[in-house]
Amino acid sequence: MLTVLRVHLPSEIPVVGCEITPYVLLRRPDGSISTDDVPESAPLNGYCMRYKWYRNQGDQRVAICSVHPTEQATLQCLVCLKEKVPIAKSYHCTPRCFSDAWQHHRSLHDRAKKTVNENGTDEEEVFGRFNSSGSGSFSSGLSGVAPNLVQSPGLNNGPISIYPTTVAEKNGETWSEVGFSRTYTPTADDINHVLKFECVAIDVETRIPVGNVNTVLTSRVIPAPSPTPRRMVPVSGDLLGQLDLDGRTSSGTFSVLSYNILSDAYATSEAYSYCPTWALSWPYRRQNLLREIIGYHADILCLQEVQHDHFEEFFAPEFDKHGYQAFYKKKTSEVYGGNPNTVDGCATFFRRDRFSHVKKYEVEFNKAAQSLTDVAMAAGQKKVALSRLIKDNVALIVVLEAKFSNYGTDNPGKRQLICVANTHVSVHHEHKDVKLWQVHTLLKGLEKIAVSADIPMLVCGDFDSVPGSAPHALLANGKVDPLHPDLAVDPVGILRPTNKITHQLPLVSVYSSFARMAGVSPGLEQQRRRMDASTHEPLFTNCTRDFIGTVDYIFYTGIHLFH
Repeated sequence: MLTVLRVHLPSEIPVVGCEITPYVLLRRPDGSISTDDVPESAPLNGYCMRYKWYRNQGDQRVAICSVHPTEQATLQCLVCLKEKVPIAKSYHCTPRCFSDAWQHHRSLHDRAKKTVNENGTDEEEVFGRFNSSGSGSFSSGLSGVAPNLVQSPGLNNGPISIYPTTVAEKNGETWSEVGFSRTYTPTADDINHVLKFECVAIDVETRIPVGNVNTVLTSRVIPAPSPTPRRMVPVSGDLLGQLDLDGRTSSGTFSVLSYNILSDAYATSEAYSYCPTWALSWPYRRQNLLREIIGYHADILCLQEVQHDHFEEFFAPEFDKHGYQAFYKKKTSEVYGGNPNTVDGCATFFRRDRFSHVKKYEVEFNKAAQSLTDVAMAAGQKKVALSRLIKDNVALIVVLEAKFSNYGTDNPGKRQLICVANTHVSVHHEHKDVKLWQVHTLLKGLEKIAVSADIPMLVCGDFDSVPGSAPHALLANGKVDPLHPDLAVDPVGILRPTNKITHQLPLVSVYSSFARMAGVSPGLEQQRRRMDASTHEPLFTNCTRDFIGTVDYIFYTGIHLFH
C-alpha cells in the first residue's frame, strides 16, 4: 500500500507568483521511502496520490504594502489610481515608507503614462509580466471580497472551475478549492489568505482514500515585493558602445552582463539569517532573477553559481524563449560532497540574432593543478600541493562571431570574432596563492587564443578579489608587484619566480571607463560618485551583512573590441 509519512512546506510564507512544492515523503508498496510523486498516470500496485489546494474564504481582505509585503498598508497613492498603475503597487505601510520609495515610485507614474500615451498597452502587461501581484484585486476601500478564481495563464495549478467548490468545516471555516496538483502558484486573489494543502493516497479504481488525509496550512499569502529597477547609464564616445535609455544597444555595438546569482545550495538560513526564508527560496529568487536579467536586454550574459539542475530545468529553457543560446560548464566535484545535481558552474548565454557560436573551451583548474604538480613537483611534494590546489573551480570560454558590422566599406565580409571568458574564482581568503594561480592560469590560456587568432577578449566573472589584491592587479596591470603582500603566501611554491606572474593582454576594467570619459551628465556624475577614485572600480558589487566590497568584474581588451 502507498502511505504518506510526512508533509511540510518549503517556506512559512507563500509569495504571489512563486510556485509552492510541498515536501511529501512516501512509503511505497515495496517498503522503500521516497519523495518522488506517484501520479494517477503512473500508479503503483493500483495506488496513486491525490492533491488539493484550498483558500480560506473567511480571511478578511486587507491591502498590503507594496514595499514591505509583510506589513499592512495604511495609505494609498492617489496618483497611481489616476495614472492607472496596478493598484497593488499604490499601497504603503507608513509615510516614511512612501517617502523613501518615492524616487522609484514616481517612475511607475511616468512609465504608466508613457506606455498609455505611446501605444495604449495595458499597464498590467507592462508592470505585471513577471509579477502577478500587480493585479487590481483590491477595492479602493482597502477591503473587499475576492473574485471567483479563473485559471491564470502560465500557472500549473490544475484545472479550476470558474465557480470553485466551497467546503465548510465543523469549526465554521470556509475553504474554496483552488488547485488540484502537487504544486501551486499563489495568485493576486490569494493575497492575505491562508492556503491549505491536502494529500492522500487513493485506490485508482474506486477513487477511495486509503489511510489518513494529510493537511498543512500556510501563513497568509503576501504579494511579491517590487524591486527598484536599475537604470542603465548612457555611455558615449567610448568603445563600450552607446546604450539607449531602455538598455538596448545600437546596431553596431553590444552589451554584456556578468552576474553571480547565488546558488540555491549556498542560500541557506544559516548563511543569511537576516533574510526571511521566503525571500531565500529558489522559486522566489528565480522569478526575480529572470525578470531582472531579461530586463537588461544584454547581448551576452555571463552567470556564475548556476546549479546544474537549475540550468537544465529553468535557465536554459527560459532564456531560449527570449532568443538566447546557452553554454554551461559545471564545476568539478573532487571537493564538493553534496547532491551532484546541486553542483554549480558557469553559464554563458548570447543572443542568437546578434552572435553565432564558433568554438568553446572548458578550463578545469583541477586538471591544471594535476599537470603543474606532475611537471614541477617532486613526488613527496605532489600530494601536499594537490590538496591545496584542488578547489573544483572552472572557466567557460566561448568564441563568438558577430552578425552585425562595425567595419566600413574597406573591409566587406571580414569576420568579427570575440572571445568571452566566464569564471568564478571561489577560493578561501587564506589561499591567496591558489586564487592568484587560477587567475594567472586562465589569462595565459586566453593569451594563447588571442595570439593565435588575433581576437579581442572579454573576461567576466566573480574573482573573489577586491581592488588592490594580487589577482586584480594581474588583471588590470598585466603583472603583480614583487613586493605585493599577497605573494608572501606561497607554501608550495606555485608563484615562483614572481616575475613569471604576467600576461600580455591589454585588459581594461569596464568600470574604469567612466573615470576616463569626458563630458558631464547627471547619469555619468551619479555613476562616478559610486566609484572608488583611487581604483576606478565600484565601491561595491557585493553587499551582505558580513562583507561590502567589489569582487565582480568585466575586463576587455582596451585596444578596441573590434578593430
